[in-house]
Amino acid sequence: MLEKANEYIRRNHIDEKEKPLFHVTPETGWMNDPNGFSVYQGKVHLFYQFYPYKTEWGPMHWGHQVTEDLVKWEAYPVAMAPDQDYDHIGCFSGSAVEADGKHVLLYTGVSQKDGKEIQNQCIAIGDGKTYEKWKDNPVIKGDIMPEKFDRKDFRDPKIWKKDGRYYCVIGNRYEENCGQIVLFSSTDYKNWRYEKVLLRNDGKNGEMLECPDYLEVDGYPVIICSPQNMHAQKYEFHNGHNSIYIIGDAEKEISDFAWEKKRSLDYGLDFYAPQTTELPDGRRIMVAWMKSWDARVMTKGQKWQGMMTLPRELKIKDGKIWQSPVRELEKYKKNPIIYTEQKISGQMSLDGINGRVIDMTVELTNVEGREFKVDVAHNEEYTTTFTYYPEKHQIEIDRTYSGVNADVVCVRKIEIAEKHHAPKLHFIMDRYSVELFINDGEQTASVVIPTPLEANEIIFTSDEAATVNIEKYEITFN
Repeated sequence: MLEKANEYIRRNHIDEKEKPLFHVTPETGWMNDPNGFSVYQGKVHLFYQFYPYKTEWGPMHWGHQVTEDLVKWEAYPVAMAPDQDYDHIGCFSGSAVEADGKHVLLYTGVSQKDGKEIQNQCIAIGDGKTYEKWKDNPVIKGDIMPEKFDRKDFRDPKIWKKDGRYYCVIGNRYEENCGQIVLFSSTDYKNWRYEKVLLRNDGKNGEMLECPDYLEVDGYPVIICSPQNMHAQKYEFHNGHNSIYIIGDAEKEISDFAWEKKRSLDYGLDFYAPQTTELPDGRRIMVAWMKSWDARVMTKGQKWQGMMTLPRELKIKDGKIWQSPVRELEKYKKNPIIYTEQKISGQMSLDGINGRVIDMTVELTNVEGREFKVDVAHNEEYTTTFTYYPEKHQIEIDRTYSGVNADVVCVRKIEIAEKHHAPKLHFIMDRYSVELFINDGEQTASVVIPTPLEANEIIFTSDEAATVNIEKYEITFN
């Protein structure tokens, strides 16, 4: 099955001009959750849930891409296919770690017995390019957990090593519709024991807790997860299937976590299943699937579906995670266009401020009216609008006219802190996406747009006078 997948990719290569320039996309077919985001032999590896044969979900393989700078990616052969009795339904999400000089992938193998689906954790060991599944898989079976812990919804292991011992967290279901995150430990990554529950759903935070990640940022333990079927709470958790984080107690070695401290990781329309890794220089980097499960936002004739966010650096400030584009993007920014204390009144375009593969910062220094708009990927037919409402302390995203032709969510409202009367809006655009970093990354919003590339204008609108500083760069590999 592995060679079949790789041969299919070779025969169905997609021209790179049809895809984003610097966001990871599948070589062909379908992509979802990032997996195995890790550093091995001096390179950053990113695997992902992958079905090469159609632009829709299917029996899950593991795609594989590698980078030296988190911006330019190289596609490697497919790492795993569902070809064993214990994973014949699919090689579901997981993670990776360097161990004994080898690259170890820990993933969920899905099988079926007597008509019932079973999820267990398996490993594959490789050299950074080819991987062999362990002869004694699965290495973590559901039956090592307490009796009421579900054996079917038991997936998405995230592995790490600390003080000579391996740990992993796994998403699980406890009784009906009650998700939880379970901790395991091992001395050798092959033989595991159950430790405890780190977080259990209290019945108010969705159901299954998918894609858990345990990490440390600036000395604080953090849990990240993606609750399914979560109810919105005012301006939070609007996507149904959300991604959240909770900061734990810095005094504990492996902290327990409290639901009342939860926060959204991203306030856009397309963001799920984030995973992090730590670089050799100590930076904690996060990447996520830039899509919502229930939204199919594709251009006509598109041969691929799904992409990843730009990798983001994480910091903790004021009790929150702040995110910023990886600094390596700076060396690909060319041809600056800068406006200082530019007056905006009515609807205006500015010379040189356009494009679809750009880095643009719009810093409002004064806003006198009730709304200020930035329209991107704009022409007479298409536009995506970001509107700032000073009196409401809100930013509204609207992709209604971006070219969507399906019944998907197009509008999202974000509440920002009142202290930011004149916010800074940092846009990263890459052909079919917009990532907005608000006020130096205090909040972010990720949005996929299916807009034809010829719509490349940027329009500014203020109902009364506004003053802005604008810096715009092209992002190019030339």
